[in-house]
Amino acid sequence: MKLKIFILLLAVIVVASCRKSDYLLEGSGETITDNGFGTGTVTWSKDKDYVLEGLVFVNDGQTLTIEAGTVVRFRVGQAENASALIVARGGKIIANGTPDEPIIFTVEGDDLNGSIDKNVRGLWGGLILLGNAPINMDGGEASIEGIPLAEPRGIYGGINENDDSGILKYVSIRHGGTNIGEGNEINGLTLGGVGSATDIDYVEVIANADDGVEIFGGTVNLQHMVVSGCDDDAFDYDLGWSGNGQFWLGVQNGLVGDNLIEAGGGVDPVYGLPHSLPNIFNITMVGNGDSNGGNTILFDNNAGGLIANSVLMNKRNGVLLEVSDQQHDSYSQWQNGKLGVKNNIFYQIASTTGSTFKLTGNYTPEMQNEWLAAFNTSKNEIANPMIDTESGSYLPEEKIKGDLHDFPLPWFQIVDFKGAFGEDDWTQGWTLLAE
Repeated sequence: MKLKIFILLLAVIVVASCRKSDYLLEGSGETITDNGFGTGTVTWSKDKDYVLEGLVFVNDGQTLTIEAGTVVRFRVGQAENASALIVARGGKIIANGTPDEPIIFTVEGDDLNGSIDKNVRGLWGGLILLGNAPINMDGGEASIEGIPLAEPRGIYGGINENDDSGILKYVSIRHGGTNIGEGNEINGLTLGGVGSATDIDYVEVIANADDGVEIFGGTVNLQHMVVSGCDDDAFDYDLGWSGNGQFWLGVQNGLVGDNLIEAGGGVDPVYGLPHSLPNIFNITMVGNGDSNGGNTILFDNNAGGLIANSVLMNKRNGVLLEVSDQQHDSYSQWQNGKLGVKNNIFYQIASTTGSTFKLTGNYTPEMQNEWLAAFNTSKNEIANPMIDTESGSYLPEEKIKGDLHDFPLPWFQIVDFKGAFGEDDWTQGWTLLAE
């Protein structure tokens, strides 16, 4: 009996001493849950079926590799039954799909052949990446929205601008945004404190019940992003995001969708550092006309940034700039040269030219006139980009040229057109939107 007890105790000690990153999930076609050990360092292959139930984490020290062509499905659920995949600080995801074999995150029961209507939203959670890059919250850390506050693996933020959370390439995220509590939905793709060494390129979020992509601080860069049919904002950034973006497509339809871009600065405090100062070039944003509210772009809470060489069309309200104390607001960022909307094409934005650029908050008529005049001095223009949105293609009839703003950093791909597309439609073959 003593020998049996000794062996049992020894087994317990061995299990307890194993690093959580050594734990491997097993089982083809079985439901994957998280018992605190996370996914482990493991590879998910395209010849197996994966169904995740509840919140499943890639823990600190673990690397989850997902082969090209793999489909990861999530159990339907709301509130405490919500399902999502979260890459914690120090964890990595290597989801490196291809145009012919994208990696798809979708709801359980989706046969990828029409069993789930393209516009169905909120069936599961979403994909969340958390890193160690700076955010402008007091203390330098925060708990990510959409995850219970009691979960320590939901903390993000740090001091490593070059932090690496892995790779997302040719990835499609479908039908997410479940509500885990009152007003607390999960975004399609959430990036919290993600660093610049993370590679995010060719990612689609379609039919999400909250924002398509939300960036909470960090320095991450994003290229070739597609967001369509989401209930809230297409793209949302705040908490000091200072990365770059190029080749984004945002599409709203029907009665859903708020802002095409919601640009936020600080929260606790609003004047915290780093400021939100991204460079965003070559985007095409298509709103839902007069069918719903929201703005083309909303700059708020001391947010800055540069949006240039882009096409913005079909939205009831134009570009709104927040005024509060003229010291810690987006108006002051503009006055200080840290906010600009330049060299863009506007079409069917707002009801009149005079309402395309507007201030919101505590401003004077003189301030409003000055901001409105910036539409022309910043080389924006009102013109038809010749994009037939009814056809489902967002490729213009001809490459949209004209006076271009200089690209600020070597990271950007140098192109000679405005908007997300030149002569090639890079959404074809791997996005649900283009099917």
